[in-house]
Amino acid sequence: MNKTGVVRDKRYLDHNMGELHPESPARLEGIYDMLEDIDMKGNFIDVPSIYAQRDELLYIHSPEYIDLLAETSGKDNTYLDPDTQTSAGSYEAALLAAGGLCEAISLVHSKGLNNAFALVRPPGHHAEQNRAMGFCLFNNVAIGAAYARKKLGLDRILVIDWDLHHGNGTQHSFYDDPSVLYISTHQYPHYPGTGAYNEFGSGRGEGFTLNVPLSMGYGDSEFIDIFERLIRPVTCEYQPEMILVSAGFDTHTDDPLGGMKVTPHGFAGMTRSIMNMATDCCDGKVVMTLEGGYNIQGLKDSVKIVLKELAGLSKTDISNLSAEADDRMVDRAVGPVTEIHKRYWQNL
Repeated sequence: MNKTGVVRDKRYLDHNMGELHPESPARLEGIYDMLEDIDMKGNFIDVPSIYAQRDELLYIHSPEYIDLLAETSGKDNTYLDPDTQTSAGSYEAALLAAGGLCEAISLVHSKGLNNAFALVRPPGHHAEQNRAMGFCLFNNVAIGAAYARKKLGLDRILVIDWDLHHGNGTQHSFYDDPSVLYISTHQYPHYPGTGAYNEFGSGRGEGFTLNVPLSMGYGDSEFIDIFERLIRPVTCEYQPEMILVSAGFDTHTDDPLGGMKVTPHGFAGMTRSIMNMATDCCDGKVVMTLEGGYNIQGLKDSVKIVLKELAGLSKTDISNLSAEADDRMVDRAVGPVTEIHKRYWQNL
C-alpha cells in the first residue's frame, strides 16, 4: 500500500451558498461518510487542515480581493457573482481549503506521504486574481502550485484539470509561466467559455498551456485514450517534479451539470494513468484537490475508487480501457491539439 493522505475537516461544511445550490455541504458529507466504510477506514493518513497564510494567497490573488473575502467573514449572505456567494463560515473554509492543500503538497514533497487527496471545499479553479467565479473563492490548485514553486523550490509543476469545466483561473495564473504546465480536458463550449485549442500560453509560457476541448458524450475509454495518447507524451517530455490534479467529478454520467459519460471505473483509470506518469517522472508524487461533481452518489463512488487507486488498494488495467475507445472521437479531440502543440513538444 501507498501512504495516501486525505485532507478533511468539518469546517469545510460551514461554507453554504443556499439550500438549492448544487455546490452544497452535502457533497463533502457524503464523501466523509464514505471514508468510514469498512473497506476504507484506517487506510488513509489524515493531513492537518491549516490556514493559508496571506503571503501564500498573494501568490495568486490581489490584496484587494483577499480583503474583500475577509470582510464576508461572519456575514450570512454576500453575493460575489451570480453563481457564487458566501456564508458566515465561507472565508474560514476557503483559507483552510487552500492551506490544507498546501500542507498535503508539503508532506508529499518531503516523502512523508506518497500521494494525497485534499477533500475540501469551496472549489477553486475558476477563481481569478481579483474575483470569485463559478462557485470558487480562492484558487486552491493555483495557490498550491505557486507554493510548491516558491516555498518548496520546485522548478516544474504539472497541473492536470479533468473537471467538466475549464479552469480559467488556473490557466490565467500561469499563462506566461513555463514553470507550471497546465493541461485541461473539458466540455466545450460550456461554462466559463474559455479553454479553446488556440489558448496555449504567451511569452515564455507559450506552449505550456494545453487545452483539450471536448464535445458532449466522451466516456471512460475515450478519456483514458486521450490521457495516454496526448497527456502522457507531453508529461514525459516536461518531466514535472510533482503532479497536481484539479479533480472534478462533474464528467460523471449522472451529473446534473454535465454531458459526459464517465463512470467511477473511468476516474480510476485516469488516476492510474496519472500515477503511472508520476512514477516515471517524479517518484509518484501526485496531489489531488476536489473541484466539481454534483451527483452525490456518483461523487461518493468516484472519489472512493480514486482513493483506492491512490492507496494501491486497486490497480486498474488502463490498456483494456483504452483499447475500447471510439477512435473517431479521440482523433477529433487529439488531432487539433497535436497540430498546434507539435511545435512545442517533440514527443507529439
